[in-house]
Amino acid sequence: MTDSTTASPAATAAAAPAFSLREFQSPGDYVGAAWVLSAANPEWPVTPELLQMWDEAEDPNLFRTEIVAEMGGRVVGVGRVGHDDFAFEEWRYWGNFSVHPDARGQGVGEAMYQELLGRVQVRGAQEIRTMLSDAPHFAGGRAFLTAHGWKETWQRYESRIQTLETDLSRFGPLLNGVAAHGIELHSVASLAADPERNRKLWELDWQLFQDVPMGTALTKRPFEAWVKQEVEDTTFSADLSFVAVRPDLNDPLTGSYVGYSTLMQNPSGFYVIGMTGVRREDRGKGVAKALKVAAMQALNARGGGEIRTFNDAPNAAMLGMNQALGFVRGPTHLRYELHLAEGELAGAELAASETGEAK
Repeated sequence: MTDSTTASPAATAAAAPAFSLREFQSPGDYVGAAWVLSAANPEWPVTPELLQMWDEAEDPNLFRTEIVAEMGGRVVGVGRVGHDDFAFEEWRYWGNFSVHPDARGQGVGEAMYQELLGRVQVRGAQEIRTMLSDAPHFAGGRAFLTAHGWKETWQRYESRIQTLETDLSRFGPLLNGVAAHGIELHSVASLAADPERNRKLWELDWQLFQDVPMGTALTKRPFEAWVKQEVEDTTFSADLSFVAVRPDLNDPLTGSYVGYSTLMQNPSGFYVIGMTGVRREDRGKGVAKALKVAAMQALNARGGGEIRTFNDAPNAAMLGMNQALGFVRGPTHLRYELHLAEGELAGAELAASETGEAK
């Protein structure tokens, strides 16, 4: 006689997860990945073309692994983990995974998480980072991380502005003052004739990023990777991104470039500030604020739009500047970290040797 609590073979098969994990396949999986990511985070939609471009722009010398979850022949989950090119250490990794809302509650996320975690554990990972916002649709993700031992370690504030709703005429004296210091504002597009433009911006970008309080030690990206990820990115708006130029200056690395501010356009239409900064020697003259005003003026000339920007919690100067410009605080983005002990790593290596190839 069979115990009433014991499932029959047919019932066991029916209860088994109706999904499978496999390696991400390029380019075929970009359509499914974009569908999943846009549904999981509707405020930041992506396209298959963007995902492919971003993958191809990454430094090929760094480790990265990607998987998808399939259910009923359709991609319902996508995840990746790899080295962080902004803060590279052999033992530090950055990862994330997303499950389509329609496929949640069926163990897809847990399976993807364990698969990705195991892949970096066998490589000797000591730390893994990710970031989620405090928006309501990420509540489940934040609870998942907490339950798996992740700790919130950093906050980054998002701010937004509608440029047509902002009176930019009040910044006339600011722009005049910057000009009085001998500093000119030129769009990145207008500097295309400068054969060293990209290399100067690459050097300037590195100088500026080292002064941004991001709570981590940064690494300089290779020039070729930086160009692909920045000025050759199809979302980059060269005519709305501005460089502060001092014609009297000829720095061996940055030439006459002393500051810049960039705008990228999301597929849904809004813009994102990538970097705004001014080299130390030229601060205190209102140049950074003037760069943002110039970008907003140029955007308004095209009909205006929404701009979003991010600032780390300790960056009081930039937070204050954005508030003065009219930016309104939006979601807070939270960095989570998982720190792995040596004992856990040894256990992971043993488990990997016992299980063989990844599923």
